Amino acid sequence: MYYLAIDIGASSGRHILGSVENGKLKLEEIYRFENGIKNVGGSLTWDIDALKESVIAGIKKCSEIGKIPQKVAIDTWGVDYVLLDKDKRVIEPVYAYRDSRTDGIPEKVDAVISRKDLFARIGIQSINFNTIYQLYSDKLSGRLQNAKYFMMIPDFLSYCLTGIISNEYTNATTGSLVNANTNDWDYELIELLGYKKELFLPLSKPATLLGSFSPEIESRVGFNSKVIHAPSHDTASAVAACPIDDKSVYISSGTWSLIGAENKTANLDFEVSKAGFTNEGGVEYRYRFLENIMGMWLFQNIRKNLNKKYTYDEMMNMARESDYGKLIDPNDKSFTAPESMVDAIREYLGDKNLPIGDVLKSVYLSLANSYNTAIKTIEKFSKKTIENIFIVGGGSKDKYLNELTSKITGKKVMTGLSEATATGNILSQIMYSENIDLNTARQIIKKSFDIKEI
Repeated sequence: MYYLAIDIGASSGRHILGSVENGKLKLEEIYRFENGIKNVGGSLTWDIDALKESVIAGIKKCSEIGKIPQKVAIDTWGVDYVLLDKDKRVIEPVYAYRDSRTDGIPEKVDAVISRKDLFARIGIQSINFNTIYQLYSDKLSGRLQNAKYFMMIPDFLSYCLTGIISNEYTNATTGSLVNANTNDWDYELIELLGYKKELFLPLSKPATLLGSFSPEIESRVGFNSKVIHAPSHDTASAVAACPIDDKSVYISSGTWSLIGAENKTANLDFEVSKAGFTNEGGVEYRYRFLENIMGMWLFQNIRKNLNKKYTYDEMMNMARESDYGKLIDPNDKSFTAPESMVDAIREYLGDKNLPIGDVLKSVYLSLANSYNTAIKTIEKFSKKTIENIFIVGGGSKDKYLNELTSKITGKKVMTGLSEATATGNILSQIMYSENIDLNTARQIIKKSFDIKEI
């Protein structure tokens, strides 16, 4: 039996087939496509039609190679969403979270509910691109007036495959509108903010069935499959794949580095929010107690500024050869969406002519030091002693960053799940198919992958 994970990040998407043979999960990438934020008329947006077509094209590839998945699931980044009108037409544009339209919006919401009171209900750190603030911008601009349906990005793409409108739990939690105690939309908060309650459908748990391909999609791709709710927030899928315990933290290393522990209850102490931490929803209502740190986004943009003259390995070696030691704050606002990341870092460090090798060394050191600070915060609030770090995702291939993380934190660093998000996505499909829990599913991961200590 084949399972298909459609894993879409901010810069690219991939279709990965999974199958279990002799108790071991095997993965095969069959399709990859580019994604990216588009500047349309001064607004940062997603080309949702292109995303939809890429999703379908990758599914059709399964038919072309004769490997038909019985289950399919989609995961993407969080906080962004699609609004449909009463005729189920997309209300354009589909904004990207890096757009500046939410500048000043959190302060307007503060006048409705304080951040302390909001955190006590939701447990999500206040960041200006959260769904709660994007929707408030939509309310003030009038975009919400004609909205009849609301779906996070993976919900919308699953709707395109099935014709079924739904809201999945893990991605919904990223937006600051899900109550941390009830694991459902906080309808009292939604009414307080002046959003229409009917926009928000009951939340579906991961590892449950959404439906099957619509007749149109079946005709286009040449077969039918069941569409499953993955943990549709990519980090929730990645963490689901991590064989972690109470003495472990994970770093899901991609465009963002998400570092955290897995807790059974949300920590709603406002000091947690002040420390930059959040409680995002996971599989089986486990909480991802984590901090978002700007990660590979920094390297991606540096490489783009250099016209992709260097490979990532070449950039890594340039950093190794530098003895530069000054640090940046990876989450400084100046790095969110600069015209030139190189210039932004140089300006932050106070040297407009800083050599590229030194720029890169500063980023490497800064990320590793940020991880160390985050781990100490996790130990403080979770009252745990952390011994192990599992680094997963595409960024786990960066040997130098792994080495620096081990050296600076003094912890045991483990790698071996570069496709953790797709793996967790497929794991949720197996959980549905085999009717097993997460702990049982994680045993498959231990059998299947060569997890190594740095």
